[in-house]
Amino acid sequence: MAERADRPDRSDQAHRVPFREAARFWVKLGFINFGGPTGQIAIMHDEIVERRRWITNGRFLHALNYCMLLPGPEAQQLAIYIGWLLHKVRGGVVAGVAFVLPSFFVMLGLSWLYAAHGDVTLVSATLSGLAAAVIGIVASATIRIGKKALANGLMAGVATLAFVSIFLLHVPFPVVVLGAAAIGLVGDRIDPRLFAVGVGRELEENERVAIRDDVPGAAHTRPSSRRSAGVLIIGAAVWLIPIAAIAIWRGPGDSLTDMGWFFSKAALVTFGGAYAVLSYVNVAAVAQFGWLLPGQMVVGLGLAETTPGPLIMVLEFVGFVGAYRNPGGLAPLVAGTLGAAVASWATFAPCFLWIFLGAPYIERLRGNRRMGAALQTVTAAVVGVIANLAVTFAAHTLFDRVRDVHTLGGSIPVPVWSTLDVFATIVAAVSFVGLWRLRWKLLPVIAVSAVAGFVVNGVLR
Repeated sequence: MAERADRPDRSDQAHRVPFREAARFWVKLGFINFGGPTGQIAIMHDEIVERRRWITNGRFLHALNYCMLLPGPEAQQLAIYIGWLLHKVRGGVVAGVAFVLPSFFVMLGLSWLYAAHGDVTLVSATLSGLAAAVIGIVASATIRIGKKALANGLMAGVATLAFVSIFLLHVPFPVVVLGAAAIGLVGDRIDPRLFAVGVGRELEENERVAIRDDVPGAAHTRPSSRRSAGVLIIGAAVWLIPIAAIAIWRGPGDSLTDMGWFFSKAALVTFGGAYAVLSYVNVAAVAQFGWLLPGQMVVGLGLAETTPGPLIMVLEFVGFVGAYRNPGGLAPLVAGTLGAAVASWATFAPCFLWIFLGAPYIERLRGNRRMGAALQTVTAAVVGVIANLAVTFAAHTLFDRVRDVHTLGGSIPVPVWSTLDVFATIVAAVSFVGLWRLRWKLLPVIAVSAVAGFVVNGVLR
């Protein structure tokens, strides 16, 4: 303690990560963040924690815990959080925008190709190789995260319980997280040693990272009611004023007006990621508004799963195709582009508000021992959640057919083993071995996998 007391206050000193360097990374991430939340979290962990040493594993998981509790795409919110930690609001804005902007244009082009021509065969073939590689990326990162987060039998048990609760019993994600937090709060009173795991490792990591955990937080990470009020007012205005402008321009009953308000409402209830909200959006898009025909949501989801960006980009597909089919007097391409923009804005703009408003309060919790025990247990549960997402993604990628088998709480995807995709399995296995054992870099793995998918599934077939 004396040594720490004598150490100078470095909380507001430079952390040796230049803004330009960070901006280049966030732009790069926007082009390689394949695989939905599991792949994106894996890539960020590998790049930010393991390779670049910008933050510790504990700090990464602490931020991820909060993002998993929020509505919306947790991986994008995690990027905003880390960008904000590094370079304040401008860092968060650059990280969040760069995370989705490349995928917006990719999905816009694919949506037009589908709506106008109905054929995305060669594109899907290329992306099939990427999807298989993502399984290897996710597997290697899940092992790394799990080795650090599951430091004793209790934490491993919490992760297993979380996986079973979500995968088999379909317990809502917020219930799983709250249950894990309760275990931490109660268990810390019984035996605090079981929950003070990873402390020595984190202190060692502090010596090698840009943002240390053993010094007070920088000024912009300290909450205040005045700052929170300003963030709330500005954030809500940035989010809702464009939506209101579209409604005033197009009038009630127009597809763009309906999309603006519907997707703004959906942004508030998308807990648990894209899969959790798909049924809700599908019913509205097909039965209520008539934006899509039955079965078109599956096409959109397939494109979103194998393009960079969050899985929730499927909502951009819904916006484009829905407005393209119901242009309301506009040229179909113009209407579709506006529909894609409205859906994307309503979905992603609130994410910046949630982070800039809540992150300072989450940062303050890092110094609280009891809250630390709760968050440590939630971290273990999140490992189980990531494993659930990884298993679901792998089932749909490695097999051409998946059956839904009913369980106590709903249904689980069970592969039809005779439909195993040998090519995808080989790519996934090679990617995993290369990343986990041989420490290959991500970009070559992604590039080679894309070329292989184009050749095998596009040219040869």
